[in-house]
Amino acid sequence: MSTFQAPEEEELQIENKYLKEKKIGEGTYAKVYRGIERATGRTVAIKKIKLVQTEIGSQGIELSAVREVKCLRELRHPNVIELIDIYSHKSNLKLVLEYLDSDLEMIIKDKSILFQAPDIKSWMLMTLRGLDHCHRNWILHRDMKPNNLLVGKDGQLKIADFGLARDYGDPHAKNMSPQVVTRWYRAPELFFMPSQYGYAVDIWSVGCIFAELLLRTPYLAGESDLAQLELIFKALGTPTEEDWPGFSELARDMKFQKYSRTPLQVHFKAAGSDAIDLLEKMLTYDPNKRINTREALLHSYFRKLPRPTPPDQLPKQKKTQENVIQQKELNSKPTIQNRGEQTEHRKRKAQEISNKGEKKIHRS
Repeated sequence: MSTFQAPEEEELQIENKYLKEKKIGEGTYAKVYRGIERATGRTVAIKKIKLVQTEIGSQGIELSAVREVKCLRELRHPNVIELIDIYSHKSNLKLVLEYLDSDLEMIIKDKSILFQAPDIKSWMLMTLRGLDHCHRNWILHRDMKPNNLLVGKDGQLKIADFGLARDYGDPHAKNMSPQVVTRWYRAPELFFMPSQYGYAVDIWSVGCIFAELLLRTPYLAGESDLAQLELIFKALGTPTEEDWPGFSELARDMKFQKYSRTPLQVHFKAAGSDAIDLLEKMLTYDPNKRINTREALLHSYFRKLPRPTPPDQLPKQKKTQENVIQQKELNSKPTIQNRGEQTEHRKRKAQEISNKGEKKIHRS
């Protein structure tokens, strides 16, 4: 005989599938916890999103959370973070995501990590494969930057944080906010307040990430929007009508110093000619002429030697972001050194709590 389950009971059952262990991050509308799936012992990230009050007094979900859920439900790719589960509990919406303990920004900044041209090629290849999947599914990410490129223990890189993403196939996408993308990775067209733009804004961001991997420091780090444009023009030359048709009209109320273009090879001396060519095509002023993901993946940079480093052989961080957060506690608490012991410990702990949870929700 089938039994009826109230929505609250179903929510509790899903809640009991996961054990929340430790807070690893917090934003304006969400907190992120490391947790484990009780049945398997798999480590997960649990993103707890606060419901917000709407104008009519009811509770709703922050728009960024709606966008993230919508995008991740549509996207399934080895280089895009996986949404494992989603449920509501009490006054929160919870997203269960795969857990990755590092990101590309941390790797770039960690000077104890030495990486070579094949490593950069591998990270770029995974980034472009993930982004190509997004674009093929009509998704603009709109916030591509190193700390939104998560890296797992197996070396796989995955695009994360779809809070600013937009469905380009949506009829309402004709009016889009230009206030997107972290300034250092923002395409020049976005500084001129357009209501329409396309996938090219993500490509510019990836070009800036590529440059950062080559330099081990942010390439264009402006302190204001105007300073950012000035830096772009200094680095790449002030655009002309030939470089960017329509630029004169866009900038008609603004005065910019005229900078001549300096070849990228001057600043990226260690980069090969193929790497420079791909970088130039990504950092092209005219969005209509900027290379797209498919063209980038077919570029000679990826076809010629050296071959990209296999993900599991890429250099890794010895100290992850979570390790830094937990350092004081790790110094004062006993730790389980052996990875096998740690997994067994988690499974036993999960089983004990699971048994308790079953007693609470069981209905005869």
